[in-house]
Amino acid sequence: MQGNPFDVDGLTDEQVKAARAQHGRNVLEEDDKGFFWPALKDALTEPMVLLLLAASLIYFLLQQWNEGFFMVGAILLLTALSLYQDSRSRTALGTLKALSMPKATVVRNGQVEKIPVEDVVVGDHAVAEEGSLLAADGIIVQSNDFSVNESILTGEAFAVARNAEDPESARVSKGTQVVSGLALYRVEAVGMASRLGRISGSLASIEPPPTPLQQQIGRFVRNMAIVGVVFFALVWAVDFFRTGSLSGSLLSGLTLAMSILPEEIPVAFTTFLALGAWRLARQGVIAKRATTVETLGAATVICTDKTGTITENRMTLAELHVKASDIVEQADAEHLSAEAKALVEMAMWASEPVPFDPMEKGLHEAYARNTAHDERPERHMAHEYPISGKPPMMTHVFANAAGHRIIACKGAPERILRQAVLTPEEKEAAMAQVEAFARKGMRVLGVGHVKDPPETYPESQEEYKIEYLGLVAFEDPPKHNIREVLATLEEAGIQVKIITGDNAVTTAAIARQVGFHGDRSTLDGEELLRLEEPAFSEAVRRTDIFTRMFPEAKMRIINALKADGHVVAMTGDGVNDAPALKAAHIGVAMGKRGSELAKEAASLVLTDDDLAGMVHGVAMGRRIYDNLKKAVQYIIAIHIPIILTVALPLFLGWKFPNIFTPMHVIFLELIMGPTCSIAYESEPLEPGGMQRPPRPLDKTFLSWGEIQISLWQGLVITIGTLASYQIGVQQGFHEELVRSLVFSTLIMANIGLTFVDRSFTRSFIEAARNKNVVLRIVVLATLLALGITLYVPPVARLFDLAPLTVGQLALTAAIGFASVAWFEVYKWAKRRPRAGVFAATE
Repeated sequence: MQGNPFDVDGLTDEQVKAARAQHGRNVLEEDDKGFFWPALKDALTEPMVLLLLAASLIYFLLQQWNEGFFMVGAILLLTALSLYQDSRSRTALGTLKALSMPKATVVRNGQVEKIPVEDVVVGDHAVAEEGSLLAADGIIVQSNDFSVNESILTGEAFAVARNAEDPESARVSKGTQVVSGLALYRVEAVGMASRLGRISGSLASIEPPPTPLQQQIGRFVRNMAIVGVVFFALVWAVDFFRTGSLSGSLLSGLTLAMSILPEEIPVAFTTFLALGAWRLARQGVIAKRATTVETLGAATVICTDKTGTITENRMTLAELHVKASDIVEQADAEHLSAEAKALVEMAMWASEPVPFDPMEKGLHEAYARNTAHDERPERHMAHEYPISGKPPMMTHVFANAAGHRIIACKGAPERILRQAVLTPEEKEAAMAQVEAFARKGMRVLGVGHVKDPPETYPESQEEYKIEYLGLVAFEDPPKHNIREVLATLEEAGIQVKIITGDNAVTTAAIARQVGFHGDRSTLDGEELLRLEEPAFSEAVRRTDIFTRMFPEAKMRIINALKADGHVVAMTGDGVNDAPALKAAHIGVAMGKRGSELAKEAASLVLTDDDLAGMVHGVAMGRRIYDNLKKAVQYIIAIHIPIILTVALPLFLGWKFPNIFTPMHVIFLELIMGPTCSIAYESEPLEPGGMQRPPRPLDKTFLSWGEIQISLWQGLVITIGTLASYQIGVQQGFHEELVRSLVFSTLIMANIGLTFVDRSFTRSFIEAARNKNVVLRIVVLATLLALGITLYVPPVARLFDLAPLTVGQLALTAAIGFASVAWFEVYKWAKRRPRAGVFAATE
């Protein structure tokens, strides 16, 4: 590629700095005051914090200053934890945003270079090419058949022609999409001064709809909040009826409400997805929305293109078939024949003057290598017919100062031959050579030119009669890891379908080279679209290779797969891929070779164009989903004994009805929060996680069988804690000592539950082999906190606890661990070929 094919040198580095200082950066800044104050407001209006505020107010009114200040401290700690979690999520998402920042092509210091869009400044000369998004507002300096889609500004989704001749038509706007052609424009406004910037507030207010999993979790938390309100009123009424104390009964009601409210679940959901997306970004997979990671784990079909995804996309020009001599020449030969040089030259003129496609780059390089006189600086593109048709071709018209024109065409061989002035026998011979190249797995293009250019340009390139010059064949070897990637996806129960614009013979040859199982059955786009339902859907089900595809056919395949109940991922890089990327559940764009339009339409970007990123993405999606289920099941299980330990002594009229106060409940909440949202998030994907079929996207997050397990866990732990209560009462212990027994038993059971719930299939010993340092830190911190509350006198008095003897502490540990140990027996029975009675709860 030339350093600068345009007749402008652009800004110097000093001019760029001055322009940025005067006009600012090219970013759409929202009028906010940073994240801290909004995050603080959200944290302080959480239901749990509001309950704590109410409890602290009551303590202060009762002049129980120590308890009141403890509750204030708990509010501060919970707020700090909430801000920390929010900060982690924002940092992760900020990293994703930076990594997915689009690039712009500009002319600076006499060279064409790629820079981040936010670095474009007023005065820059920017290049807008097919498939890109305009980086800023500007005035077109030169253009060729240039049109844009301005729907982001006008709502009208059709191409609008823009050119330098008409002052009004010369204006282009930031964020609009280039539909066809090439233009060089001078930047007039950036960032908030652009048309897009002036309406960015309304764009920012548009929130994507919640995912099915978000809706399910939201309903669960809302229902639990309603239950909390009902029980709050019930406990308040019962306690007030028995004691006549308004403040005491309010505290009892608040204690139960705190124990019911599962505020950890939304925090865990946000944290898991944000950190999962951040982890994926470190592996070269950019999720533009964190919720995409959730969908990845449910993918059932991946529709992948061939070039650059299955193959290296090196597109080395390998062989040339020259029609004039009917000879195949090696493209890297030291001396090409004059006819072969003419073939390479015409293929180059049919390419973009600033090529980004690997094949076109190869043609420019081959031309430069084989020409004695480089004519590119002397010619400009006078007219362009962008790539179009079925199968596609493109035509470029280049002219020099004397007005001499070259009309060059290249595209799918059958399309070029359709318009070529050849006998049927010559066309048949040419197609035989195409097939010979294709059997080697080569990508083949036909090349021709219009010998006698007409005075006026016809409306369509199909009206030209083409003089056929020959074929250019490119070698594009399969990626070194693609065989393993395809095998892993198949093992994970995910179908792979190849959808490509290449011909069937080439695609099948590459498929055989990589061991793709569906290489024998192919279907081309024209053939496919002729089918009516239900034959079309049946063809999509049984076919794995689709060739000579075009946008309408791709869209119809995606929609057919979705209608068939599949969760569809679609990879793509070109402008024509954008509709299918948008329609798929997971649109996957290529980071290196993908057009900006494809990246904009996609929900996922593979930075290194490696399909192995999809394997990482699916594994991460499954890991997050599994770990979130573990966290939620843990939360349900541990909330039950807290709720019942608060409620039953009061409802049953036991000796010490208010065994727990809001302080004890908030202590337990502070333990449970890090366990579910930090420790479980760090758990790796369980063995076999990529060998099971994908989950249905509409599957209920927790089945009734899974909820039953958590209910049983919670009920057995409750039996253990209440057993400790009764042992203390039978021994004649005073209230503080009984409370210590119950409190310690619940803490020990919580630690045991943390370990056994690391896996719902493997034993805790097997799960312990996972190196989860965070979980160990959380458990050690829990034991340290328990020791402080029991054995540091001021803290023990604050919690109304009494120190336990070694024997009493051992008793609470034995009861606590025994109350969760039964689950290990359940898992063992479940792992057996016939699980007997335990199978009923699956």
